Amino acid sequence: MTDILPGREAMMATYSPPDIAFEKGEGSWLYANDGRKYLDFYSGIAVCSFGHAHPHLVKALKDQAEKFWHCSNMFRITETEKLAQRLVDNSFATKVFFSNSGAEANECGLKILRKYQESKGRPERKRIIGFHSAFHGRTIGTISAAGNPGHTAGFVMEDEGYDHVPYGDLKALEAAITDKTAGIIFEPVQGEGGIRPATVEFVRGIRALCDKHDILMMVDEVQCGMGRTGKMFGYEWSGVEPDVMSLAKGMGGGFPVGACLANDKAAAPMIFGTHGSTFGGNPLAGAVGNAVLDLMLEKGFLQSVTDKANKVRAELEGLIAKHPKALVSVHGLGLMIGIKCVVPNGDMLLELRKQGLLCAKSGDNQIRFLPPLNVSDAELDAAIEIFDRACTALTA
Repeated sequence: MTDILPGREAMMATYSPPDIAFEKGEGSWLYANDGRKYLDFYSGIAVCSFGHAHPHLVKALKDQAEKFWHCSNMFRITETEKLAQRLVDNSFATKVFFSNSGAEANECGLKILRKYQESKGRPERKRIIGFHSAFHGRTIGTISAAGNPGHTAGFVMEDEGYDHVPYGDLKALEAAITDKTAGIIFEPVQGEGGIRPATVEFVRGIRALCDKHDILMMVDEVQCGMGRTGKMFGYEWSGVEPDVMSLAKGMGGGFPVGACLANDKAAAPMIFGTHGSTFGGNPLAGAVGNAVLDLMLEKGFLQSVTDKANKVRAELEGLIAKHPKALVSVHGLGLMIGIKCVVPNGDMLLELRKQGLLCAKSGDNQIRFLPPLNVSDAELDAAIEIFDRACTALTA
């Protein structure tokens, strides 16, 4: 068979993609260069929030590309300033720093947690508490913050100033806080570790501990933010606000952009020279980010995400009852859905792909449904039909 991916040998072997190359995307569908068509419930790992080639996003990118692409943050960028203000207007934050990715947004936030303590005359408070099964990116700092041995092996010399406790365990968290703690980082819905939403009590408990000890609360919403849970941001379900938040993925609808948001208290020490980015928040990113917000802030849009989520979860519960030898349970919040399998999730992933549905794996032997937020009811029904056939094929 001829390799349909010429140049594979030139790629560093950090990924192992199947022999599929896409040449076109439209809405919730991807079209491979061999003629195959796939329903995309992977969305580039929750990135393509409005599917592929959405006309409003395409126009925004083309219009800006015909003006200018880059000038660096040494000058004011109108589209980026507009995007920052809109993020502030629709969140807890008062300040925004733009980056290119979620890992970079998290790096900025982790620096803020430590810089805040230094600004208060407590430079010894540099340790940051994270949680088991977390994922915050692939930089040295973010793999250290998550503490997954599979990611840190060979890269991290020591603990890099991080402590880790079980997700959801407030007693363990309180016991881990010392006079060296600077802050706490967590995902309101864990993604890679198994689609696990934090309980309201857990998030409120973290907020209370941070207030008690004068440490900062940081939420990593790289995957669960930007409408994915049915609210603009996942923290909103708890009724309390963080001090720092990271965003990326769905924020650009497929264009690389990330952001670190902070309130006045957390952002105050981040003065000229404390942080920077060459490409972060460039004119292209600003234009596309604003176009995404145009769609996401339309009246009724976020409610439509919840309505679709309720529909697909009910149908998935039906599949669980129908295929007890294949599926166990459904988890998640909004259109960030995990389906725990009895069969190996890798086998399920391959069978779904064979049937024309692209999904992702997650921890705890789960399959991850991350459809575009504007997915149609008909496309949700089509995905359920494919999932049904896959379960039958794997348990026949």
